[in-house]
Formats: sequence, C-alpha cells, structure tokens
Amino acid sequence: QLQASGGGLVQAGGSLRLSCAASGSTFSRNVMGWYRQGPGKQRELVARITRDGITDYANSVKGRFTISRDNAKNTVYLQMNSLKPEDTAVYYCNVDARWYGGSEYWGQGTVVTVSS
Repeated sequence: QLQASGGGLVQAGGSLRLSCAASGSTFSRNVMGWYRQGPGKQRELVARITRDGITDYANSVKGRFTISRDNAKNTVYLQMNSLKPEDTAVYYCNVDARWYGGSEYWGQGTVVTVSS
C-alpha cells in the first residue's frame, strides 16, 4: 500500500529526500505524514500534511525539514536539510484517513543514518 524510498547514509549537514507513494484504497481525504524511530527510542511524529496543505512539524525538525505532497500521485515527500546525527532513525510514512471514515496505513520504513 505504501512504498517509501530515499533513505541512506549522509554526513551531518547534508540532505536527503524521502518519498512515499500510496496505492490502493487509501482514501482521497487523508493526512499523510512521516514518523521516525531512533535507536532505543519510541516512534515519534516528524511531520504531517493534510490534503489542503496544512502542515505540522516536530519542534526538533522545524526549519530544517519540509513536507509536501502530490495529491495526483498520492505521494508524500520529506525534504531533510541540515541533517544531524540525532536524526538517525527508521523513517515510516503514514496515511491516516480515520477522520474521514477510512483506515490508517504504515509504510515499511526506510533507514536514515547521519554520521558526525
């Protein structure tokens, strides 16, 4: 249902762009987002975006990460700049349509490693 890509190894200060394409019955009205789970940590929200483009970011990534979506392609993106070692995590894309009578979906995760 959700296919994420774009993770990898990057040096601190570098950039990566994650993509997640949704297919199947993910509902046209939904909130698309990215979560992450670092080593020994709980999964946390990174950023999310409504179909109308309203965004919400974790304080730790504000000013460095930008979330966007292409509704025609059912794809959500996460541009990550000025990466820090503490951004190292498995990043999961999420589609949440529960507010609109649908379901919630998770991608398989993509690994981002930031070296110091």
